[in-house]
Amino acid sequence: MNEQLNVEAADASKRIDKWLSDHLEDVSRAQVQQWIREHHVSVNKRHVKSNYKIQEGDLVAWSVPEVKPAAIEKEDIPLTIVYEDEDVLVVNKPVGMVVHPSAGHYSGTLVNGLLYHCDDLSGINGVERPGIVHRIDKDTSGLLMVAKHDKAHQHLADQLQEKTVEREYEAIAHGVIAHDHGTIDAPIGRDPKERQRMAVTEEGKDAVTHFTVERRFEEFTHLTCKLETGRTHQIRAHMRYIEHPLAGDHKYGPRKTLALPGQALHAKTLSFTHPVSGERMKFTAPAPEHFQKVLLELEETS
Repeated sequence: MNEQLNVEAADASKRIDKWLSDHLEDVSRAQVQQWIREHHVSVNKRHVKSNYKIQEGDLVAWSVPEVKPAAIEKEDIPLTIVYEDEDVLVVNKPVGMVVHPSAGHYSGTLVNGLLYHCDDLSGINGVERPGIVHRIDKDTSGLLMVAKHDKAHQHLADQLQEKTVEREYEAIAHGVIAHDHGTIDAPIGRDPKERQRMAVTEEGKDAVTHFTVERRFEEFTHLTCKLETGRTHQIRAHMRYIEHPLAGDHKYGPRKTLALPGQALHAKTLSFTHPVSGERMKFTAPAPEHFQKVLLELEETS
């Protein structure tokens, strides 16, 4: 992946390694320093050292090195398998688990666990993402479908493209949402002011989120969100856009929030057509204990 960004006046005189690690999600400063040593980062088309102090207008370009197949090892990681047959499996991912290896996350991922659990997985998305048809964020819990062979993978990917896969999320948002039902139809792209975030932008891709209010509390709202599209951080960015960011989401919402290990977002329902049998399948998974505990506390104080 190759990206570039111009330095704004507010960031002038910052060290290149600190500035870039702040702009990249889930990438440590040490990892950026390694990229700089290996010449994966340039400023104005010139290689610099980690202590280089960026200036307003500098063009910083970087490329994320490809994940090496040798780095992806089978790991005996406990997985909650909701369904499995010879073609697909559905897993309930916990909060804190990264879906596939990436810069800074070469072990402990869902893929590492899947490689240990399964003899074969589809190879359409390459060696670093075997079987992965779609993903959810590290700090979002819930259901994911995984393909065991390429035919199944293509069929499931086509369903996502055709919007026939149903995905419902349970969430807790800041503030009291007035409408019982609503649709957020707003394009999402990279936030031009903060590259670690996504935002509603005119240059973004079409994104549609439907929501239904389940319960209102004094300062929060419990709701169900249904995805019509699947953009990166879609629900998180859309909820921030309507000024009701998710509780626990420090990237898109306030620092003062509910005591949660991540954003209050759980992929609770997943429905798709089986790629071989043609049977319509639907799976549900209850929100994790910490999520339910917070809901109970909100009910008791309302």
